[in-house]
Amino acid sequence: MNEITIRVPGTSANFGPGYDCLGIALAIYNRITVRRGGPAQNHVMASDAAARFFAAAHVPPFAFHFQIDGDVPEARGLGSSVTVRLGILSGLNELAGRPLTREQVFALCAQLEGHPDNAAPASFGGFTIAKVDGPPVRCDVDPTVQFVLLVPDFEISTPAARAVLPAEIVHRDAADSLANACRITAAFCLRQYDLLRGNFRDRLHQPYREPLLPVLPQVIAAGEKAGALGGFLSGSGSTICCVTLTSAERVAEAMLSAGTKGARTIITTADNEGCRTISNEPRP
Repeated sequence: MNEITIRVPGTSANFGPGYDCLGIALAIYNRITVRRGGPAQNHVMASDAAARFFAAAHVPPFAFHFQIDGDVPEARGLGSSVTVRLGILSGLNELAGRPLTREQVFALCAQLEGHPDNAAPASFGGFTIAKVDGPPVRCDVDPTVQFVLLVPDFEISTPAARAVLPAEIVHRDAADSLANACRITAAFCLRQYDLLRGNFRDRLHQPYREPLLPVLPQVIAAGEKAGALGGFLSGSGSTICCVTLTSAERVAEAMLSAGTKGARTIITTADNEGCRTISNEPRP
């Protein structure tokens, strides 16, 4: 086999209070085609993923070329970096004869990311609860649950978003966020999605990141007024996500009206498959 194409879903992480542990795979995708040989490419993320793969798999390094296309916006809190890293890792693993398991590939991706909340849903699909030192727990998500994404026309880098976080959190703030994260987890695992309502409030990261995206509270409030169960900053932003069971178009219109100039909306559902091979045929 000399060529493989991997489809990786975009993701939305944190769900407000589930900082660095809760995530979901979305039905928006990037496709990463990896081919043996070809000219070297100056892409730090791909090079780091390749070096990590060859070392972990004990496979002699080989030259490769890759191409990325798809629908996941870059640097918008929708897991674009995970699609690259996981796509490269999975593609090289396929070309090398699968020396690593899916779980091992996920672990490498989480290490490269520095946190597992995006790597877990991108790898396994559905709603996931992940931690740094063990396999994630996941569950499928019903297609009745829709995710309305307000995607601004500007980026927020993950390092910049992490730099504004405080070193310490007050106990009562941590306890409130923990309770909400537990209720969100229960709602998805039990498939009782009405339990999501009122439980996206967060005191761990969103209040400190709000200055980077001042429209965050009014966009969420507009989405909720239009029928959404609630909303949150997707990953570290700049995308804002609202979750709804009804009237997704109305929710999208309300969020857009309250958002920043130049923003766009995406209405999607969850992806329950995760990263998968879609082609190993060479292009004509």
